[in-house]
Amino acid sequence: MVVLLFIGVTAQASGILNSPSGGYLVCVDSKTKVVTHPGTTKCPKGDKKLLLGAQGATGEAGANGLTGATGLPGKNGTDGKDGKTLWNGVKDPESTWGAPGDMFINSATKTLFGPKNLDGTWPVGVSMIGPAGAPGASGTPGVSGTKISELSICGGSRTSLCLVGSQGPGGGLIFFVDYNDQYAGFNYLEAAPKSCAAILPWSLFNVSDSALTNWGARAVGAGITNTGVFISHRTLGDDSSTAAAIYADELTCGGKSDWFLGSVGEMKLMYDNLQGLGDFDLLDSADNWTPQYWTSSASPLSSSTAFIQYFHTAGQEAPNKSDSYWVRPVRRFQTSLN
Repeated sequence: MVVLLFIGVTAQASGILNSPSGGYLVCVDSKTKVVTHPGTTKCPKGDKKLLLGAQGATGEAGANGLTGATGLPGKNGTDGKDGKTLWNGVKDPESTWGAPGDMFINSATKTLFGPKNLDGTWPVGVSMIGPAGAPGASGTPGVSGTKISELSICGGSRTSLCLVGSQGPGGGLIFFVDYNDQYAGFNYLEAAPKSCAAILPWSLFNVSDSALTNWGARAVGAGITNTGVFISHRTLGDDSSTAAAIYADELTCGGKSDWFLGSVGEMKLMYDNLQGLGDFDLLDSADNWTPQYWTSSASPLSSSTAFIQYFHTAGQEAPNKSDSYWVRPVRRFQTSLN
C-alpha cells in the first residue's frame, strides 16, 4: 500500500480538471488513507481532496550541446548499369564487336550503324553525308590573261622561235622572254655576242646621278633608261667615250645599233639564264680570269662606285667606277622590225 501525506491541500485549479492545463483531482480516504483518482470533479463524501497543479509554462531552451563525432561512412550503393558505347573504325562493324545498344561509325564511308540488336547483329548503316546542295551562283569572270605574240626571227636562219638560249637577231643570245607581257616596250632581251665584249671603266670622270642609284635603276627594264641618263652627262663634258655605257650606246654589232648597258637586274637575269652559254668566263689582256661585268646601276652607298655582276657566282659587288671590268651590252625588242 502506498501512503501519501498531504499538507494543506485546499487549492482549486482554474482550468478543466484532469487535464494538463487544469490539473488533476486526487481523493484520499480519511480512514484508510487510500488514494483514488475519481476522474471527475468531486471526491466521495468524507475523502480529502488533492489537486495536482496544472502544467507550468515551457522553460527557456538550454544551451546547445557539443557536436557529436562523425558517424561511420555508409555502405557503397549498387553500381548503375553500364551506358552504351559509340565505336568507330575504317570498315563496317562485325557481329563480335560491341554490345546490344552500342553505336558504330565507319569513318571512311561516314556511315552510322546501330543501335546493335539484342541478337548480336548490326542494323543496316545510314550515311551521315547529306545530299548535295544546289549549285551556287556563278562567280564573276576573271580578267583575261595576256600573252605576247611570240616571234620566229631567231636562230642562224632567223626563222626559229625566239627562246631563252637561242641566237637573237643581233647575233647574241636571248636571255629573257616576257611571256606574260609584264614589261612595257619589249618582250625579249638579248646579250651581245662575245666578239662585241670589251674591258672598260664604268666612268673616268665619276659620273654621279641619283637617277642611277635609286631602287628603280636596278630593275629589269631600267638599263636603257640608265644608259640614257649616263649619256646626258657626256654632253656636259664629264665623261669620255671609254666609259662602259657610252661604249654600249655607240656599239654596232650583229647588224644592230640599239645596244645599251644592262641594269643590275638585267645582268642578274643574264647570269641566271645563260649559265654555260655565251662564253662569259673570259680572260683579260693579261690572261687573268675575270668573269665580272659592269651594270648601269650605280651604288647608293658611294658616289664613286657602281655595281658589277659576277658570272662565276650569283653575287654583285660595287667597286670603284674607274676600275676596268668586262662590258657585255644588251638590246631589247618587241616586234620583228626591231
